[in-house]
Amino acid sequence: MSDSPVGVVGDTTVADRLREAGVAVEPGTADSVPTTERVVAVGRPALRAVAVADTDPLVLPVDAGRGVRSVAREAVPAAVAGLDGADAERHPIFDVSAAGVDAGTAVFDVTAVTMEAARISEYAVETASDVVGQFRADGVTLATPAGSTGYARRVGGPVVAPAESAGVVAPIAPFQTNPDHWVVSLDGLSVSIKRDEATVALYVDGTETTTVSRGESVRLRRGQSLRVAVLGESRSRFR
Repeated sequence: MSDSPVGVVGDTTVADRLREAGVAVEPGTADSVPTTERVVAVGRPALRAVAVADTDPLVLPVDAGRGVRSVAREAVPAAVAGLDGADAERHPIFDVSAAGVDAGTAVFDVTAVTMEAARISEYAVETASDVVGQFRADGVTLATPAGSTGYARRVGGPVVAPAESAGVVAPIAPFQTNPDHWVVSLDGLSVSIKRDEATVALYVDGTETTTVSRGESVRLRRGQSLRVAVLGESRSRFR
């Protein structure tokens, strides 16, 4: 194993366990991500912090979801010992804008949803060259491969592995009996509000960032990517 230190974000007890195993550790926080070549990110918030930081480490996700093939906490020392020989997946990250204004960075998903109960809106989803779909629904979620095992999966979307800019588009409670779900490139994808009966809130990785009105669009553009280590201890994303 390399003698260079391993950054740890998200749990000091994991850092302590690695020190006990003889690993040089550089602790960090979500606001101060280590600049080490390898970083252990414990939990989704820590993984997101590492992903949006201005660094490009090899990341070992711990208890951060199936979408990034996390390892369990008890497997961290063995997984860190194997990082030099690990394979790596590149997960796309997307810059999000609403009505032309920056609305955040999506590591997992972007969701537009009507804020009032028993109210629906009409959404149009388009690529740069084609109309993906137009439907009435409570909302729509756009999931990256990392986020495809989360909320998008719970509303019927498929689980996808990272490949270029591919992701999932899944309507939320659509007003139809046999709704479609799509796997498309999220780079350049837009969601427009065609009709609204209530305020539509925009959530990026679970945090409300703004609201969207009729005639306005939400657009995704691919930004940087996240290098995720894949080892024998990594969980399958599909089960």
